[in-house]
Amino acid sequence: MASGIRDKVAVIGMGCSRFGERWDIGAEGLMVEAFQEALADAGLETKDIQAAWYGVCMDEVNVGKGAPSMGLALRLPHIPISRMENYCATGTEAFRAAAYAVASGAYDICLALGVEKLKDTGYGGLPAWGSTAGTLMWQFFPNATAPGLFAQLASAYAAKYKIPNDDIKRAIASVSVKSHANGTLNPKAHLRKAVTIDQVLAAPIIAWPLGLFDCCGVSDGSACAIVTTPEIAQKLGRKKKDLVTVKAVQLAVSNGYEGGYNEWDGANFVTTDKCAAATYKEAGITNPREEISMFECHDCFSITELVTYEDLHLSERGQAWKDSLNGMYNRDGKIPAQIDGGLKCFGHPIGASGLRMIYEMYLQLQGRADKRQLNNPRYGLTHNLGGFPHQNVCAISIIGKYGK
Repeated sequence: MASGIRDKVAVIGMGCSRFGERWDIGAEGLMVEAFQEALADAGLETKDIQAAWYGVCMDEVNVGKGAPSMGLALRLPHIPISRMENYCATGTEAFRAAAYAVASGAYDICLALGVEKLKDTGYGGLPAWGSTAGTLMWQFFPNATAPGLFAQLASAYAAKYKIPNDDIKRAIASVSVKSHANGTLNPKAHLRKAVTIDQVLAAPIIAWPLGLFDCCGVSDGSACAIVTTPEIAQKLGRKKKDLVTVKAVQLAVSNGYEGGYNEWDGANFVTTDKCAAATYKEAGITNPREEISMFECHDCFSITELVTYEDLHLSERGQAWKDSLNGMYNRDGKIPAQIDGGLKCFGHPIGASGLRMIYEMYLQLQGRADKRQLNNPRYGLTHNLGGFPHQNVCAISIIGKYGK
């Protein structure tokens, strides 16, 4: 009977490039920047990597997007490399594949890397999936913008729980204020300036109730992880008590229920709710509100993060907006969220985001997060959501100290 991969995979090295408008470097250079940090962290050489998974999403802006481009950029030793793409969960999907490969016994040491070079599009926002420069997508779906669809999520959530307009707007703003405060402490973040709740509330509206500060930016970046078994990690000189291991990695994908039936009210993410339950079961977590020490969730828009508090079973239904206003998810709150600044401050180079989130959890668990460091964290959770509220893919990972 399947038992999951709890404590069967150890993370022994991670790296993350600086995120931002990286006009100075291409996708290959971003990969090298993250990979060199991970190799040094793991104390390994390139020749030690036995297999790799390469996460990249957008065909339009990643020239040489296939697996050979990663092998060439990193000078990997003619090993198996697989290109991964699963919307905004691409980075976590690469991590999941590498972890499963190690847990299965197929390989001893594997690499998961994600990268995206989005600023080269020359405009704000993401390219349309499966499109070209001459796409007619805008004619078929003129109002189906990402801000527009996620604004509907905010309206549905407020309507369901009868939250006054001023209160939902202020609650959403508090999410952005918290993340910007955290981002000021991170030298690798794209945006490193604090904002006040009044600034957020006064910003131009993009799609009501979402204002400018409620939308994450567009950035370039890369992040990667090197994984092995706990036994091999110890042979490499790691102390058992210091090992950071994978507790669970799960994935849930929409099947048409949200958009094709009447039961869904548009006020939450069905995939996240189901994926969270499966992840906690694999990790052996029975009370996430008390056991999760910190987390990074997919704050493509501030309302996405707010609703996700509930879908991750951390806030009670209809109470996330109050928890946010009360500081529950601040750096000094009960369950700190977006400790590194989140997508709000890093932007969202799609292939890299999931691994960037895991990178922060990894640093925190090792006590290496500098000014952002939390006190004795036990479990770190990451959450990605790709697609739209009515059709998406959700990926969740949990890492922690070995045996705990």
